[in-house]
Amino acid sequence: MKFATKTIHSGYDSSQHSKSVMPPIYQTSVFEFAEVGEQLPFSYARTGTPTRAALESCLASLENAKHGLAFASGMAAIDAVLRATLKPGDEVIAVADLYGGAYRLLTKVMAPTGISVTFVDLTDPANLSAAISARTKLVWLESPTNPLLNLVDITALSAIAHQHGAVVAVDSTFATPYLQNPIDLGADIVVHSATKYLGGHSDVLLGLVAVSDDKLFADIKFIQNSAGGVPGPQDCFLTLRGIKTLHLRMERHCDNAEQVAAFLRDHPKVEKVFFPGFVDHPGHAIARQQMRRFGGVVTIWLKQDTRAEASRVASKLQLFALAESLGGVESLVNHSYTMSHGGMPPEQKAALGIREGGLRLSIGVEDIEDILADLAQALAD
Repeated sequence: MKFATKTIHSGYDSSQHSKSVMPPIYQTSVFEFAEVGEQLPFSYARTGTPTRAALESCLASLENAKHGLAFASGMAAIDAVLRATLKPGDEVIAVADLYGGAYRLLTKVMAPTGISVTFVDLTDPANLSAAISARTKLVWLESPTNPLLNLVDITALSAIAHQHGAVVAVDSTFATPYLQNPIDLGADIVVHSATKYLGGHSDVLLGLVAVSDDKLFADIKFIQNSAGGVPGPQDCFLTLRGIKTLHLRMERHCDNAEQVAAFLRDHPKVEKVFFPGFVDHPGHAIARQQMRRFGGVVTIWLKQDTRAEASRVASKLQLFALAESLGGVESLVNHSYTMSHGGMPPEQKAALGIREGGLRLSIGVEDIEDILADLAQALAD
């Protein structure tokens, strides 16, 4: 079954739900037993519901994985993966320029429990070879990274990690299953903030995990059920609805982002444009190798590298909403320094290139002429 067909049909059998074309919203917390000791497919909503099961099965199909798991947010999904794979004394090696929320979780929540956290520039696989040890149990990747869109070679890094007995998890939120399938590239776990492109309409908070290894699935499932960070049926339904148009939306996101990146690269107010589609982008070759297109996010450094200038441009934008998220049908602008990476220490942001005069643009599916006109007027004096 091809991807576009999977988005519409995977994970759901209407014959099991009174022939309803769309998965019903099972707005219930409990399911009735006929007798004591009966084994039901669903018994309590924290453990599972038919609506959530449809979403989890759909994600597994899209990622060419065996299992899917849904969580109340992307961060809940990350937390479950970390807790399922690490114990005190273990080490996690994480890509250096990762999402600020993941950085906060690793340094402020996991590290105090006795887990060693090491951040490494993994754009060069040799750096992982130099850093990995017998204590390393998890290698945490993002590709493309947030917000500077660096690429890492998932296949090469997975091979190195597996040689040392470590599990590889990839936050593939920016790519989505439409553009990239990390399990096919050698990774063990894929994580998505479905709040972004998978939901696609800025109306849901939800996280997803895909995995093929049965033990890893069981371990993460145990955390999911025990800790209870699960989504409600309405959010599962909304995400399923969004996934049905994922392939259509991603094509438009990618088309528009390519034109925005080219426009901004020639603009006198812009110092640098970060976009994997440029042939001189350091990760362009890897992007062509492991992605189908280059995504819908464009990040820029303004020539006037100040928070005031970033605020001026962001506030003048009319189609772009200044917001924390990305991946919706509407265009969004994020000041990463104070928003997505606000909790990261200033010296860490400086080392990574997350600047006061930087803006991350999530390019929506509006008409490209309107998007370019909005950017032009916002950048004008």
